[in-house]
Amino acid sequence: MRRRRFITLLGGAAAALPLAARAQQAGMPVIGFLDSRSPDAVLERLRAYRQGLKEAGYIEGENVAIVYRFAENQVDRLPDLAGDLVRREVAIIATAGDDVALAAKRATKTIPIVFIASQDPVKLGLVASLARPDGNLTGINFFSGELVAKRLELLRELVPGAARVAVLVNPAYTAQTESTLRELQPAARNMRLQMQVLNAGSRQDRCDVRSHDARAARRALCQQ
Repeated sequence: MRRRRFITLLGGAAAALPLAARAQQAGMPVIGFLDSRSPDAVLERLRAYRQGLKEAGYIEGENVAIVYRFAENQVDRLPDLAGDLVRREVAIIATAGDDVALAAKRATKTIPIVFIASQDPVKLGLVASLARPDGNLTGINFFSGELVAKRLELLRELVPGAARVAVLVNPAYTAQTESTLRELQPAARNMRLQMQVLNAGSRQDRCDVRSHDARAARRALCQQ
């Protein structure tokens, strides 16, 4: 349902663009799609995205064009990719992810940006307020950052004897990592839990079960 709301919002924003902006796109509005991941990683989401646009009356290649830019999990590429979309004078930029939205915001103050954010967009600096976003950004916030402490509480209930917990973060995603730790650290102190932060910036970091840190994290999590 939220995905459909996002697509409807994006379609409505494209429809509301000034005629002059549409004329710059050779008679067809162009959406800039910016993502930090690879196309393969979001294949199903892209399929749903196009389907949602179609249901809103926008068919790629017929009455709307989409320029895709993927950072391939290299977050430091986002500013250049966002800048490229701005230079192409796309009519609107669609983003997913806190750092992606921030990169797009830094790239333009005029092109409309529709975002999906996991953290409070006001705290992130994306919008002035939820009631009156102002500026050129609007979107959807899932407030998953605000649920981080609750997840820790549930984990404590599942493993009541745990003294330490391991937290996996991707340091490349600065905004999300900082927000996660900001919410978790006081919650862990209140629960008298020692928090061990482990960087997981790549698939190898996340999946290498032979690493010392991974074994230590499992022991810490299961310690009774």
